[in-house]
Amino acid sequence: MTRNEMTSLERTLATLSHKEPDRVPLFLNLTMHGARELNQPIRKYYAEARMVVKGQEILRKKYGHDCLTGFCYGAAEVEAFGGSTLFFDNGPPNAGSPPIRDLEAISSLEVPDPRDCPPLLRMLETTRTLADRYGDSVPVAGVAISPFSLPVMQLGFSRYLDLLLSDDPIFRSLMEVNKAFCTTWANLQIEAGATAVVYFDPVTSPTIIPPDLARKTGLPIAREMIRSINGGVVYHLASGRSLAIADDLMESGAIGLGVSALEDLSVLKERFAGKMTLIGNLDGVSMRRWSAPQAEDEVRAALSKAAFGGGFILSDNHGEIPWQVNDSIISAIAEATRTYGRYPIV
Repeated sequence: MTRNEMTSLERTLATLSHKEPDRVPLFLNLTMHGARELNQPIRKYYAEARMVVKGQEILRKKYGHDCLTGFCYGAAEVEAFGGSTLFFDNGPPNAGSPPIRDLEAISSLEVPDPRDCPPLLRMLETTRTLADRYGDSVPVAGVAISPFSLPVMQLGFSRYLDLLLSDDPIFRSLMEVNKAFCTTWANLQIEAGATAVVYFDPVTSPTIIPPDLARKTGLPIAREMIRSINGGVVYHLASGRSLAIADDLMESGAIGLGVSALEDLSVLKERFAGKMTLIGNLDGVSMRRWSAPQAEDEVRAALSKAAFGGGFILSDNHGEIPWQVNDSIISAIAEATRTYGRYPIV
């Protein structure tokens, strides 16, 4: 028995409702690859919303996957706080020097308006254009970095961990500013037409901090933030592990969870079945060295472990496919998903 062909949006919504659609949705998180398709340097590509829109259109036509996004690069958020971005020819932009150099300055830190930050404004324009053109048939994903993880770029990793572990009131002051910023930024994307917002929060993962500390800090912040966002939220730990905080994640209010290649997908499916839709967990790092037959094997293995009963979207485990992944491998992933991802899974 085969099911009638669904649109990408219908397919995704069925999956998020823990129902089996016509086939498993495929989310290819191709942020930089549009620059390659348009033969543009990554920095120039991200400088114009119309170019990113065109790149997203070309990539979806090429691979036939089930999502679009206005997201470009995470460092854009720290630019709103006076930070900078470093661009590279063959990889994602990274944050420059941390803009907050004096911890005492946090007590007087003001909440910036995302609309005053040019790269964030371009992302809103991209999201709005994609939603206007395709939002009735294709999910358009927004992205917001959690208030708890953003300080890695604001302060630098080691200084932030020192602050986090010190129980200093300045930590709480920084969280209040970041929560206000994150709420505004996420809701602006929803207003622009994003179907849902991906809440990126790697620091909360047990890969980074102990679960007990996460339960005192990142997880309560996440619950508060998810309630403040006026749309669906996907919790993403950006390759980090999740099982040790599974109950907390299921109580967060998020409808989906980006899961890690470091954990067994069968165990994850059993743990989260009927509670959160799993999104993942193809290893983007090793993907760079896959052959086409290996890509097919990886897809089939993931589907066999997590696709039954719905509640599973095949994707990479980090939320961004590396620049170095060959087009032929991305095509092999897409083709294998269409071939083996049809329900009923056999």
